[in-house]
This record gives sequence, C-alpha cells and structure tokens, in this order.
Amino acid sequence: MSLFDSGPASPGTARSGDAKRPLAERMRPERLEDFVGQEHILGPEKPLRRQIERDELSSVILWGPPGVGKTTLAKLIARITRCEFIPFSAVLSGIKEIKTVMADAEKLHRLGRRTILFVDEIHRFNKAQQDAFLPYVEHGDIILIGATTENPSFEVISALLSRSRVYALRLLSVPELTTLLRRALPVVRLASADELLEQIAIYANGDARQAYNTLEAAAAASHGTLTEAALESAIERKVLLYDKSGEEHFNLISALHKSVRSSDVDAALYWLARMLEAGEDRLYLARRLIRMSIEDIGLADPRALEQAVAAMQAVHFLGTPEGDLALAQVAIYLCAAPKSDASYKALGAVGRDVESTIADPVPMNLRNAVTKHMKAWGYGEGYEHAHQFSDAITDMECLPASLAGRRYYFPTDRGVEKRIAERLEEIRRAKGARTQGESQEPQSHS
Repeated sequence: MSLFDSGPASPGTARSGDAKRPLAERMRPERLEDFVGQEHILGPEKPLRRQIERDELSSVILWGPPGVGKTTLAKLIARITRCEFIPFSAVLSGIKEIKTVMADAEKLHRLGRRTILFVDEIHRFNKAQQDAFLPYVEHGDIILIGATTENPSFEVISALLSRSRVYALRLLSVPELTTLLRRALPVVRLASADELLEQIAIYANGDARQAYNTLEAAAAASHGTLTEAALESAIERKVLLYDKSGEEHFNLISALHKSVRSSDVDAALYWLARMLEAGEDRLYLARRLIRMSIEDIGLADPRALEQAVAAMQAVHFLGTPEGDLALAQVAIYLCAAPKSDASYKALGAVGRDVESTIADPVPMNLRNAVTKHMKAWGYGEGYEHAHQFSDAITDMECLPASLAGRRYYFPTDRGVEKRIAERLEEIRRAKGARTQGESQEPQSHS
C-alpha cells in the first residue's frame, strides 16, 4: 500500500479532473484500501490500522522521509474517523496562529466534534511552540498528528512524545512506486511500458511525490505514449533499459564477472554502473559478487568472501543509493585481490570421481564405535587422533582404498594460497616421514 496510490482514477472526479493541481495531489487515495506501502503499520491487524478501524485514535507522530505519504495518511485518518482536519505548517506558523487554531478546536470539542490537527514538519517548532499544544492534547480538544523527517526522539519534546505513538514510515519500493505510476497513467492520459515506469520509480528513490512529478513532466513532453526520449528529458539523464530476464541482462553480468576475473577494475566498475543505472536488483548483484569471490579468488584471499558478504548485508540494510557504494567497493576489492580457482577445480575433480567411481564404504578407522558391538566389529580400529601427536599430523589414510593417495586441491602460488601450499607440503613431508618409520610417540589425550 502507498499513500499517494488511489487505485484507478475515475473520470470526472475532482481528483482526476483538476489538471491544474499537481498530480501527486490529484492521486491521493480516498480509501485506506487504496493505500500502497507501509504494510508494517497498515497491514491487517497492524497497530495503526487497528487504531483507525476501531476509531481508537490517539495523537501520533508520523516519522519518515519525504514523499512516503505522511500528509495523505493524516487526511485518510481524518476522513475515516469523521474528524475535522486542520492542516498546520510549522514553517509558516507561530504561537499566535497556534492559539487561534486551538480556540476553534476547543469550540468544536464542546459541540461534540473531534478535530485532527495535522502539523507538518513539527520538528521545526521550538520547545515553547510545541508546549502550546500540550493542554489541548491532554484535554482531548485535538488529536495531534505530527509529521517529521527527523528523529522525533531528538526533535519532539518528551511531553508530546509521551502522549503520542510514533510510527516510522519507510521509503516506497520500486514495485510499489510502479503500481502508483501505472494507476496515474489515465489521469495524465498517457500509455507507457512498465520498463519506463520502473525507471521513474528507480529515479524517485522511494519518494512518491518525486515519481509523480517526473511522470507529469514526461507526459508533457510525450504525445500519448511515454518514450525514452521524453523520460530522459524529464529526469535529465540517460535511460538505460534492458530486459532483466533477457540476453542483455546475462551479457552485462558476464562482462562484470570476466572483468573482475581479469583484475580490470575500471571495466568492472563500468559494467557494474551500467547495471545499477538500468535498475538491476541490488541483491542479485551482491549474490553474483559473492560467487566471484569464491570462484575466482577463493583461498588466495579468504577475506574476499567476507568482503562480499558484508557488501550484501550493507545493500540489504542501506538500500539505494548508499548500498550501491558497497557494491562498488567490493568490486574494486575483488579486482585487486590475487586470483585462484584452485578450490573451484578441486570440487569439480572430486565431483567427477564421485560420479565415475563406486561409492566405497567409509573405512573402518573413520567410523565411530558408539556401542561395544561396533567396537568388536572393528569400528574405529586403527584410528589415530591427531591431537595425540605433538605436530597434530598422522599418516592415517582417510580416503577409500580405491582412491588412496588421490590429490584434488592444487593451490596456486598467489596470495594466501602460497602459504597454504607451503603448509600442505610440510604436512605431506611429515606424513611421508611417519610412513617411513620416523615414528612419533602419541601423547596422552584425555
């Protein structure tokens, strides 16, 4: 659900008919059911929806970024609860205006009528101005709905906060904004492909008002059908379109992957930017970068995987555009990291052996003898506990007899993998010495 979303506009209504009013104003919904977004507070059985439907509304603070529908939601609440709605701007009003409005609200209260006082940008009021609301809130003369883009914990006085419920509103998603834009098309008498509406939604960055303004500007430059040229003119930047399930999608991700594998940082950033600008799913890009860290870098730099996973978490936590920086950062890191596909090849080699050889039983020395009968049958016989030896190395064979001595992992001499190769060679020499009779007495192991 979103605030500006009104469902298909009916021809002849004031909302769709007054072309002089901004599109965002004309598209305000008249029913809660037509609201798009904010499901976390307005979904079925969610707290604010319950308050509205049961007409048990108390004063509230709506906290959220611009264009997510704080004003629209306040108007809807007043309509549904049959309250008088008085809008009030903290930018334009002072103590004198507050007292005048409060006097009117007090008179209405005595006549049995409730008043919702909507204070836009309430954080702009100083302490004395906010204090002026308190007695009227306490006496029930008004239901205060304050809207703020700033953290109310810091910007709204504690006395008002203690008498209000704070609801945090979120940026609208690209699908939510696309739904709103699709519903607005008849109002601006425009046809459009969904891909172009998605571009507007991406550009709007969660702000429905910005999305509507862009659509209105693009419609003015179109002739009944929205074109890329009209949209580029409206947003003053190039529109990059590609089918997210088609060939160009796979061509671009292939270019990004191969650029990272080739350690070409500039090319990788270019292809990444192309996909970001075209509206590619950020978490998809994060998943692909994680794959690159495993497939093309691996143990040459084990931190590559950590960096890629951290970037995915940053994208999920921050959203756009801030999360895009995390993707760029990890792409640079992966390009600069030493490359190795040794673990990728090792798993492939193991897979081929698993597929082409019989499934030998687990050797008896590797089985746990969990009962005395199993011990009598030879389970665990010949097992050497590595920690009983001073260097924690045994010459015990752990592969099935048919594959004994087989090697799958061949580390490179790049990055951390060079040290891994040296360590594996040390282990092989120790095992060889042990096999040739340079025995080492096991230590006691509790």
